[in-house]
Amino acid sequence: MHDIQNKILKILLLNEKSKFTELNVDNIGNDHFTFHIKKLCELKFVLKDKQGFYHLTDEGKEYANRLDIDGGKIEVERQAKTGVLLVCTKIEDGVKKYLIQKRLKHPFYGYHGFVGGKIKWGESIFDAAKRELKEETGIEGSLRLAGVEHKIDFDKKDKLLEDKFFYVFEITDINGELLKEFDAGENFWATECGINDLSELFDDVLSILRIVKEEEFNFSEKKYIVKRY
Repeated sequence: MHDIQNKILKILLLNEKSKFTELNVDNIGNDHFTFHIKKLCELKFVLKDKQGFYHLTDEGKEYANRLDIDGGKIEVERQAKTGVLLVCTKIEDGVKKYLIQKRLKHPFYGYHGFVGGKIKWGESIFDAAKRELKEETGIEGSLRLAGVEHKIDFDKKDKLLEDKFFYVFEITDINGELLKEFDAGENFWATECGINDLSELFDDVLSILRIVKEEEFNFSEKKYIVKRY
């Protein structure tokens, strides 16, 4: 979004309605400023009423509410991503096994960890967990919300790479046929010892295991220095 358009949205965010001249606080040429107003109207972020006042639409309110209006530059404020992590477990020949996924997409191409995915707009965390489980593994099971993880990844030069909150689920009573391969990964069962032997393991895997082993709801927050992104 252009700086002028973000400034217009900031003014409308802080006012019920505004005239053209009230929006053009920097006295930009009318043709130039009209271009930016029309662009916001085309995006359906702004609506002009019959009295000549400009208002934020519902879409405009949602977008403008994500702007960082307190800093020197008005821009969309970056926020942590939210997702689900699914720790599927089963007992086989008296041995507990965990479903592990080898990631075959960037970032973290080739890393091993638990099944996970983003929570979609308007989706409940349980619906997201069920959907991701079915899409990425083909199986179903009983869900238990075990905890929440806040994972913050930095590179070796202390550059922030990713900031993520995960709702961690334990999945038991597995049924259905496991999808062993799909476009973005491979799935397989492993013991805890086998997990420790895997190359390029996500740094938080053992922390997630500790969360699901606890009977009470748990929370983990940690910064990691990643070896390869």
